Amino acid sequence: MTTPRRSATPSSSREHAALTGAVTAPNYAPLPVVVAEAHGAWVTDVDGRRYLDCLAGYSALNFGHGHPVLLRAAREQLERVTLTSRAFYNDRLGPFARDLAALAGMELVLPMNTGAEAVETAIKVARRWGYQVKGVPAGRAQIVVAAGNFHGRTTTIVSFSTDDSAREGFGPFTPGFTVVPYGDADALRAALTPETVAVLLEPVQGEAGVVVPPPGYLAAVRQACTDAGVLFVADEVQSGLGRTGATFACELEGVVPDVYLLGKALGGGIVPVSAVVSTREVLGVLTPGSHGSTFGGNPLAAAIGHAVVGLLETGEYQERAAKLGVQLRDRLEGLVGHGVQAVRTRGLWAGIDVDPALMTGRAACERLAGRGVLVKDAHGQTIRLSPPLVVEPDDLDRAVDALGAVLDEAGR
Repeated sequence: MTTPRRSATPSSSREHAALTGAVTAPNYAPLPVVVAEAHGAWVTDVDGRRYLDCLAGYSALNFGHGHPVLLRAAREQLERVTLTSRAFYNDRLGPFARDLAALAGMELVLPMNTGAEAVETAIKVARRWGYQVKGVPAGRAQIVVAAGNFHGRTTTIVSFSTDDSAREGFGPFTPGFTVVPYGDADALRAALTPETVAVLLEPVQGEAGVVVPPPGYLAAVRQACTDAGVLFVADEVQSGLGRTGATFACELEGVVPDVYLLGKALGGGIVPVSAVVSTREVLGVLTPGSHGSTFGGNPLAAAIGHAVVGLLETGEYQERAAKLGVQLRDRLEGLVGHGVQAVRTRGLWAGIDVDPALMTGRAACERLAGRGVLVKDAHGQTIRLSPPLVVEPDDLDRAVDALGAVLDEAGR
């Protein structure tokens, strides 16, 4: 075994990319952009070139890079205390949980760190609720999920993924899940049995390419869950906290799930923060020792999360995402038939299917980076846009203009 030797600090993007590729596991294939600084919706690489960030950390940066309110909360808390573990109380967790529960119209919050942890937590809670409250026989609990889902990459979660790249080589897989087509309420209803404890869905499937369900689907899921006596668990890790033009994407259809799963933007792009938010009946099934996290609910995370909740309480960012989302949708729809096959949007979130005769989604992302716009491909021909909610209207136009130029150039 060889150990990398310490050498001079890399100075160029090429050198940084080479070093990172040499010493990190190859579980990502990043674009060749090495970010050194970031403010608002813009980032600057080590060579001094600026890029408009239209990925925003997969919605973790809904409020942009370095939001002053969030930085202030982080700085003030860093000077006081950052970690106590849940073996003790801390003075930041209670106010954060109280106000997050109120924002969601729920009663209790279970703080964790990452989105995947929130999903894993919800699976455990739903199973225990099924056994203790619904009366499902021990070891028989089933959870219904949707094809095309992305809920994380832990062993249990990839067990019910339909993405081969997430599953290959990671079996044996965890049982207890039934997969149905996304958007098909009849198939979902037919899959519910007396042993079903929950339905776990993304209100908008982000990783699948910003797939928006047909109108009325979420309401039909809500009704099916109510009729069958199962929990509706909404994974709003990417779609929640303002991204879609509402605090939660479920609100756009007037639907209230039994459980919200939150993450990404909850940490303001500063620290990982996630949460399971639900009623006392559901989260009350947990007992001391049955679940936990050393870092979950730590004072630094709670201070930043509380500041995020404060930003959302005004409604300003939700309104901004809704308004700019109309601009984004209208501009993108103008590209359909001109190198774009289809566009799907929810607020400031868009999935764009590039004509395969022109290029792949990855190639489109590389060419956009060359024009100073950062986006990410989803699957095959799809690219997605999710700029920070603080993006300026002119900059949003700049991103769409760059995409149009890339498509025009490829079509000549």
